[in-house]
Amino acid sequence: MQPRDGVRAGLPGWVPPAVRHYIEHVEGGAPIRVLARRSAVHASTVLRQVRQLESRRDDPLVDAGLKRLSQCFGSDISEENEMTHHDRHGPRPEAGGEEAEALRVLRRMAEPGAVLAVAAEMAVAAVMREAEGGAAQRLARLDRSLAETLALRGWIAARGETGRVARYRITAKGRAALRAAMPAPPPEPGFAEAQAGFAAASQGARAITNEGPLTLLARRRDRDGRPFLARELVAAGERLREDFELAQIGPRVTQDWSRYLTGGCDGGRGGGAPSGARGRLAAALSDLGPGLGDVALRCCCYLEGMEVLERRMGWSARSGKIVLRIALERLRRHYDGMSGGDMIG
Repeated sequence: MQPRDGVRAGLPGWVPPAVRHYIEHVEGGAPIRVLARRSAVHASTVLRQVRQLESRRDDPLVDAGLKRLSQCFGSDISEENEMTHHDRHGPRPEAGGEEAEALRVLRRMAEPGAVLAVAAEMAVAAVMREAEGGAAQRLARLDRSLAETLALRGWIAARGETGRVARYRITAKGRAALRAAMPAPPPEPGFAEAQAGFAAASQGARAITNEGPLTLLARRRDRDGRPFLARELVAAGERLREDFELAQIGPRVTQDWSRYLTGGCDGGRGGGAPSGARGRLAAALSDLGPGLGDVALRCCCYLEGMEVLERRMGWSARSGKIVLRIALERLRRHYDGMSGGDMIG
């Protein structure tokens, strides 16, 4: 389908101008000067963009992403239409669910030591981190198409040589996009002219925290020198967090998950994200019940620290981490009993 003003149909709205210029020039044969005049930039700028994209085709995600965009690119249009064309339409907005999914992956990649790993000819990629003892711990999984989108937008870049399993890290541009998408933190209390209460931090502010309680506690050792939280317990908590973040994508993002702690929810365990994630999360919280479920929800999902949790629950100091370990033990048994569920890590 081709609009009457000559704009090529098919390219998603998230496509950056450099990628759009490359596709229109290479696939559509549009002259460099026409693209430059349309975007109100110098022709050398467009030429540099085209050459940079061509040099990045050694990156498997970039190359696959460009091929995917080429397939949805419209048919050629005449040079006369190209020469008289002026792009009066902005890009189509990307679906909110896709943008939220991209930000979810960026949040996990912003954590220390996190890399995105994608294997050749695999439809699913994963965000990994090296856990205690050198074992790989999975933080999130995503479709390969989303990983290609992140690479084309310049939010992730390959780390070293790309072999059978390519590894990517978040870029400065990706961190900037993540910060721009997060809500502004509330003003610090105590400096305003009027008295203000201590408002709880929003979920968005908590979600951008680089290291959560699980990561910090996993580094601690007990009296015998063993990790305070075993790898299996950290994996169970990370799985709960992944389902929580997936459940926030799409409708009902402001859902109050604390109501599932009473056991009166529909604990559906099937389906895909985000509806399947809601079912898995509801089932896990219902199984944990009040108390343990509240601790797991606040520490693993809301990323509340131990001191904040202990004050909120009215517990003595240093007791929260013990209750959290008990909750993670129960959560691990819950996931072990799920049919068809794969553990993270």
